[in-house]
Amino acid sequence: MRGVSLRRLGVGGLFLSFLAAAPVGAQRSPVILATTTSTQDSGLLDVLVPLFEKKSGYTVKTIAVGTGQSLALGDRGEADVVLVHAPELELQYLAKGNLINRRRVMHNDFVLVGPPADPAGIKGVKRAAEALKRIAERGAVFVSRGDQSGTHTKEKLVWDAAGMAPRGRWYIESGQGMGATLTIASEKGAYTLTDRATYLALKKRVQLSVLVEGDALLLNIYHVLEVSPARHPRVNAAGGKAFADFLVSGEARAVIETFGVEKYGQPLFFIGGG
Repeated sequence: MRGVSLRRLGVGGLFLSFLAAAPVGAQRSPVILATTTSTQDSGLLDVLVPLFEKKSGYTVKTIAVGTGQSLALGDRGEADVVLVHAPELELQYLAKGNLINRRRVMHNDFVLVGPPADPAGIKGVKRAAEALKRIAERGAVFVSRGDQSGTHTKEKLVWDAAGMAPRGRWYIESGQGMGATLTIASEKGAYTLTDRATYLALKKRVQLSVLVEGDALLLNIYHVLEVSPARHPRVNAAGGKAFADFLVSGEARAVIETFGVEKYGQPLFFIGGG
């Protein structure tokens, strides 16, 4: 989906295939959701989307890319609703006026993961910035998403807190989503920053351990934003608002609060203060 204008493809393009995928007899236009890869990779959307579709009668078409790309899609009117996790970046887009009605949905946290042998010796370090500084000083391999996603945005904030601008052969940018980046880090015996939900969902497939956690700087908050119909009259504003309203409803929150408990022994996301 990268670089593709969903609203500009014309009758013969991808948007028509979206319409064709709607259930027979459906009277409502599909809702285009642009969201971070973590909501997809964790499996949360596999639960929430069908519930919303059954409840509302809408069909949801999900574009799972980095937060930066998701916000850009909404900003251009190429999505109807956006679910992302980069508060500072969200506020920049909100100020432009193309995205509106930003609401908090849930939170979890980011963690620094790496090879169990921990060659940089960061296990148990309390401050994520200090851990990244050690990784850099020892030239241990670090895999960054490098894609302007919410995770990449958070990583850059931690590097800033460490007073460093990472560069060198030890610093690799994957340019891919969280799941793929975790796989690359595992294969290379490298460190990376990940949201906890995606890590837990893929934990059995990668040789990576949580080494640094609990730093307040690593809080990971998700917000939903609607696309302004005043700025983009062609968006499915009603559908986008319906999905956003659903995400902050008691029904959705009950699902979010228990998601992951049965499989991982702990919820992957949390509601309320954090």
